[in-house]
Amino acid sequence: MKSKSYIDAICVSDTKGTVKTPIKKAMFVKGHGIQGDAHAGNWHRQVSLLAGESIDRMKRKMPEINRGAFAENIITRNLDTKSIKVGCILCVGREILLKVIQIGKDCHHGCAIKQKTGECIMPAEGIFAEVIQGGSAKPGDPIKIFTCP
Repeated sequence: MKSKSYIDAICVSDTKGTVKTPIKKAMFVKGHGIQGDAHAGNWHRQVSLLAGESIDRMKRKMPEINRGAFAENIITRNLDTKSIKVGCILCVGREILLKVIQIGKDCHHGCAIKQKTGECIMPAEGIFAEVIQGGSAKPGDPIKIFTCP
């Protein structure tokens, strides 16, 4: 039986370029992102997602990595992130809809994780989205691919 996909953690930070901290509940604002997060705003990368399984792989190389170390907003579990492409709509929690607008990004000129392990997963595996329908979510809530082009 296939396991259901869910939110493992939601992380935010006050400043761009810093590690994010897990929170118990988040408010997603349409056209903006997660309330209180430095990456929220009127631009294309309002929310970032990263598979928990990818983070687990990196923790085997660098055990001190914590949630939010890659500046990810949502850590997913059991979500088939390999099938997600630009244009997909993700349903987060009961009401939030995120539209995927970018897969991967440039790494910060040799971030500390890449310097230590030789690899950083966000440039290849990070998923970036815009909030097209807001609402609240918390760890444990479901996350699924709603539609894909």
